Amino acid sequence: MFNKILIANRGEIACRIARTVHRLGIRTVGVYSEADKFSQHASTMYQSFLVGPPAPTDSYLKIPHLLEVAKYTRASAVHPGYGFLSENANFVDVLESKGLTFIGPPADAIRKMGSKSESKKIMIAAGVPVLAGYHGDNQDPAHLLAEARKIGFPVMLKAVLGGGGKGMRIVHGEAEWADQLDAAKREAMKSFADDNMLVEKYIERPRHIEMQIFGDTHGNYLHLHERDCTVQRRHQKVIEEAPSGIPQSLRDQMGQAAVAAAQAVGYVNAGTVEFIFDCDTDKYYFMEMNTRLQVEHPVTEMITGLDLVEWQIRVAAGQPLPILDQSKVPLRGHSLEARIYAEDPDKGFLPQSGVVRVLREPAQSPGVCRVDSAVREGDEITTHYDPMVSKLIVHGETRAQAIERLDQALEDYKVVGLPTNIKFLRRALAVPAFQGGAFTTAFIEENEAQLLREARRLSIYRKGTVAVVKVFLETLKMRSKRRSHLDPWERRDMFRANHKAMRPLTLVDDEDNEMPVYVEYLKENTFNAYHKDESGFLTSILLNAEIEVHPERPDDLVVRTESETYKVDYYFDKDDMVTQLDYEGSPLNITVKPKRLITEDDVSQTAGARASFVASPMPGRVAKVFVQAGDSVKKGQNLVAVESMKMEYFVKATHDAVVGQVKAEEGATVQMKQQLVTFKVEATSQKDSA
Repeated sequence: MFNKILIANRGEIACRIARTVHRLGIRTVGVYSEADKFSQHASTMYQSFLVGPPAPTDSYLKIPHLLEVAKYTRASAVHPGYGFLSENANFVDVLESKGLTFIGPPADAIRKMGSKSESKKIMIAAGVPVLAGYHGDNQDPAHLLAEARKIGFPVMLKAVLGGGGKGMRIVHGEAEWADQLDAAKREAMKSFADDNMLVEKYIERPRHIEMQIFGDTHGNYLHLHERDCTVQRRHQKVIEEAPSGIPQSLRDQMGQAAVAAAQAVGYVNAGTVEFIFDCDTDKYYFMEMNTRLQVEHPVTEMITGLDLVEWQIRVAAGQPLPILDQSKVPLRGHSLEARIYAEDPDKGFLPQSGVVRVLREPAQSPGVCRVDSAVREGDEITTHYDPMVSKLIVHGETRAQAIERLDQALEDYKVVGLPTNIKFLRRALAVPAFQGGAFTTAFIEENEAQLLREARRLSIYRKGTVAVVKVFLETLKMRSKRRSHLDPWERRDMFRANHKAMRPLTLVDDEDNEMPVYVEYLKENTFNAYHKDESGFLTSILLNAEIEVHPERPDDLVVRTESETYKVDYYFDKDDMVTQLDYEGSPLNITVKPKRLITEDDVSQTAGARASFVASPMPGRVAKVFVQAGDSVKKGQNLVAVESMKMEYFVKATHDAVVGQVKAEEGATVQMKQQLVTFKVEATSQKDSA
């Protein structure tokens, strides 16, 4: 075995690999960027070293820096995790030239399977079913369009060296061909330094089924059953499970095809053969092979009881596979994995950045519930890397039991400080199509009414409820700092001798909508809330709202009104208090501006100002600018592409207008809500009057 293993990665996968390496009695060497200086993965390792600035190209992808660390620490092997350099054949060549063992497949296998066009040629020769498409070298846009016409729309554009949903676009017709091709090539070049494309027939009702395979240096091959990764957004997986719900006979065929694919390239170590399954015909087709450990490998570990990282290390050390007979591979029960992301599903799954102020993970138990994470309370989710917070994995004797356990674990999972997809995941589990196992990769789009809600202004009623909760919590906070025996004249919990205890607050929601609210303290834990209307009169929006502390969870509150009951999660920090109100299954993060009350004129002026420009919906980098000053644009037209956290988002015109000023510069860094493009006020006014 190895004396030391350099883990050339970050985040949860670095921590997950380290757990196995430590269990095997091997010392670990870690690397970190300046942004990860205080990260959990850096502190988990036996030794950790700084390898550069936050940008991956200057740190985690900097091969000379990694080699220097390996040489200095006398590590004998390198585990790449997934992403970054895990499928870089040149990295493997360099390691081997320095006498280091790469814990993964041979460089030749990576090259063959890393090219989608080359891999499909190999699969055709091996007798593995492949989708109809163009996999040639002619990359002239006109030629690609001609091939797409032959295949027939809709088609899928894919980066030849792609992975992780990058450089992929569905093209439904010629009208959108040019824009989608340009976007796919641009994304591919940034992600893989290669913008070559292939074109394939797009299956209308597909499922995404993949087979976990292993090979060793002694010529042994196995598959460890399949995973269903059909639930996706932006071609990236959200919920994975094992085994899949397709017929056993087809599962066996796909397993045999996956092993044949591995044998065709002399594959060694862990790999995943991905198939697209056509629900209309019950036929499957080879899609690609990922020559690395997958993000979703824990569901395979749950149903087999095996440690895939340990297998990787033993195979890399020259040992044979721990199991040599396919029929002996264990299979028990059902497992589900949900990826917890810092993102806002109701806003197109926009990635979010910020500090995780409160983190409460569900209770873990071997073989039942597991959390793979490297995020701790107080850590910051930055724009430099993927916004995944953790992977939540559960196991059950049946699929129904696994779904129930995952739902309970999600309910117990609390992240405060920035939006996450936790509530979205719970809604997904409750959709009848998911419960019954009858869904395709269009699951989110087909069930949008149940899964997603359009961002909308909070109603006065809901804002009033939050105001009541705010006052109660602030009162609670002040009490905790004071001695209980103080007389009423020294208290600051809104006690009054002869007048109503009326307190003004200004509420601010996620959309920066502000609203003045007045809260009247009635008695212990009971309040009224009012809103000042246009005539200057106070209108009641909540009367006799009672607040109860949850008997089993003291940091949960229950708000009871005459018509509704709300559950509130909250916490205090040293500077401010953040309240998260769960309403209709969605968290509403509200802050209070107690020093100033805005007027209706303020609100209208703010709304008018927003209409005169578009702003970046997230912090990131300007990938492309599509317009220039003086251009006439239509509502919905692309103005600027902003890239953040491995995602490219198109900022579109909110209305027909004339571009006034373009403030965005390609390659420049922008902050959330920073102005990108302004519109000429005259054009907006004429449009409104028309």
